[in-house]
Amino acid sequence: MDQNYTTTFTVDQTPQEVFAAINNVRGWWIGEVEGITDQLGESFSYRYQDIHYSKQQITELTPGRRIVWDVVDANLSFTQDKAEWKGTQIVFEIAEKGDKTEVCFTHVGLVPAYECFESCSNAWGFYINSSLRNFIRTGEAQTTPA
Repeated sequence: MDQNYTTTFTVDQTPQEVFAAINNVRGWWIGEVEGITDQLGESFSYRYQDIHYSKQQITELTPGRRIVWDVVDANLSFTQDKAEWKGTQIVFEIAEKGDKTEVCFTHVGLVPAYECFESCSNAWGFYINSSLRNFIRTGEAQTTPA
């Protein structure tokens, strides 16, 4: 059974529009993003207060289809193992479904055995299903959790 955290939603925008929105990380992640977020092989870091730090390397960018980020460094202040995310992968799969576009998000390696699974799943739920989805649909960044 696949226990990685995963969630899926559909929007009216094209796969290309969805791909561009996901790559504009500053548009839908709350916190400080440093680095290049839309070029293969580049890395960017994300920091939210003193709670979360992670560094992602972009290992796959297939326009309109798929984005993969390898988490190469992490520091979660609220877990015993501060580097729980290190070595995990963040994957976005984009597919046409009739006249809609489906986004399937999976954090590979974020499993229920991890201490942060519940709080991280809740955070991803907000970021993916609310912030990213709204950003794709409206082009407007959401700066605070609803």
